[in-house]
Amino acid sequence: MNIKKSFYIVSFLGFIGLNQLSAQINPFHKEVTKFTNPVIWADVPDLSITRNGDDFYLISTTMHLMPGAPIMHSRDLVHWEMSGYVFNTLNDNSKYDLLNGTVYGRGQWASSIRYHKGKYYVLFSPNDEPFKSYFYITDNPEKDSWKLITRTKHFHDASLFFDDDDRVYVFTSNKVFELSPDFKSIVGDQNGTEIFQKDAEETALLEGNQIIKKDGKYYMMMISWPRNGKRRQVVYRADKITGPYEKKVVLEDNFLGFSYAGQGALIDDKNGNWYSLIFQDRNGVGRVPILLPVKWQNDWPALGDNGKVPLHGEIPLPPFKPKNHLIESDDFSGKKMKIQWQWNHNPVNEAWSLSERKGFLRLTTSRVVDNLFAAPNTLTQRMEGPKSSGIISLDVKGMKDGDVAGFSAFNGDSGILSVVKEGSKKFIVFSSASVSLDNKTKAITDVKMQETKRIPLNSDKVFLKIDADFNLGKDTADFYYSTDQKNWTEMAKDYKMIFDYRRFFMGSKFAVFNYATKTSGGFVDVDFFEFKRKD
Repeated sequence: MNIKKSFYIVSFLGFIGLNQLSAQINPFHKEVTKFTNPVIWADVPDLSITRNGDDFYLISTTMHLMPGAPIMHSRDLVHWEMSGYVFNTLNDNSKYDLLNGTVYGRGQWASSIRYHKGKYYVLFSPNDEPFKSYFYITDNPEKDSWKLITRTKHFHDASLFFDDDDRVYVFTSNKVFELSPDFKSIVGDQNGTEIFQKDAEETALLEGNQIIKKDGKYYMMMISWPRNGKRRQVVYRADKITGPYEKKVVLEDNFLGFSYAGQGALIDDKNGNWYSLIFQDRNGVGRVPILLPVKWQNDWPALGDNGKVPLHGEIPLPPFKPKNHLIESDDFSGKKMKIQWQWNHNPVNEAWSLSERKGFLRLTTSRVVDNLFAAPNTLTQRMEGPKSSGIISLDVKGMKDGDVAGFSAFNGDSGILSVVKEGSKKFIVFSSASVSLDNKTKAITDVKMQETKRIPLNSDKVFLKIDADFNLGKDTADFYYSTDQKNWTEMAKDYKMIFDYRRFFMGSKFAVFNYATKTSGGFVDVDFFEFKRKD
């Protein structure tokens, strides 16, 4: 090699090296992910987040939906994909099977996810008898490999925490419990150690505790409702795990005119930048995650723009391309159900199939019930804002007399578009239904039904569509049917979707259902579910 050629090679390599060094020390060379809040405009409440290197894992609440404890993955905190669930079913009592009651608004609540020394841990406490807490562990949250390691006493809205000395703690509202290394017992006082007393303005529960440790200090993020005040996010800080703790309000904002945001977590990236994910109640669609950059001022986290939620922002992380989305279309051609689907309560596995008719989901009735709220094997996905649309294709020739199948904007108040079989005749029917539940058992005590439109159906194939609008002041759904997917007949306009914490405690869901009111064994075949988000 001649000297001139060697010089050019060395110079070129040096140029690359300098640019790589410049990218490391010059923030303007970093890839930047731009975002708009909310980063997820869908029902993903009770946020807990952990990190392993580049990978962030988020867990949320889905209560009575199965499988449960959904795990989402991202590398930029903006774009998220579904990774899996911690469990397939809960089986504490028959109510999880919609027998002898229900677990609407209960089941899996407010989980905590933590990465510690090569393992991932999840803690959650079903808000239902026998009021115990579950502890799960896995090596890989992207595989169905979570194992239940123990159950302990009930910890409400708890945060799992591993200290620097590997001691294990659980934080609730204003108490801390130390656990044995195997998580199976409480060390010391079984009632926990009170670490602070609420001040006079804190009139309600301080909930959603999520704790971190930074630079030797402990920080607890919690939601607060002050006397005659607004929902807000507070942080309690201490130099020792048992206190004394001091409080600071870090966020009080009714972002974009919706309700006041609150309840979330703090997380750092591998470069030392900090962020907060907090949810905001957005009525019919549910509780949506918003992302706030965090700066540290005088050893306190400063969230967003002077304690306000930014509409837009930039995250100095390489943009992440998710392999799936939190809501997805499905043609039911796979061997397994897509990861985005969840059943309402535990499914009756013998009564659904992806193999009895290739390319279709077959839903077979397995018990006689009075209404949709008591029906097993109702299949759901989230709705999404600001607008979204869902279409299903049904083959209904296998229905029996008394069967009801269709598509719903499903919640405690549900808009229901049904195919109803009466004798040898079929009808397209739109009804609104509102369920009443016993406060203690969540048993169904009453269902108020109002049928507003009925049209004879002379086809075995039908398409049902729901268009949803979750813009401020809307929360409405329009319902249509078609026999050719070209010409649509309106069945209901501006059905009002309602969020009610006393019953389901979640946003409205797209729901596909088939239930029997007279005799079991009838079936429908679902050809596809088509989802579209509309801005």
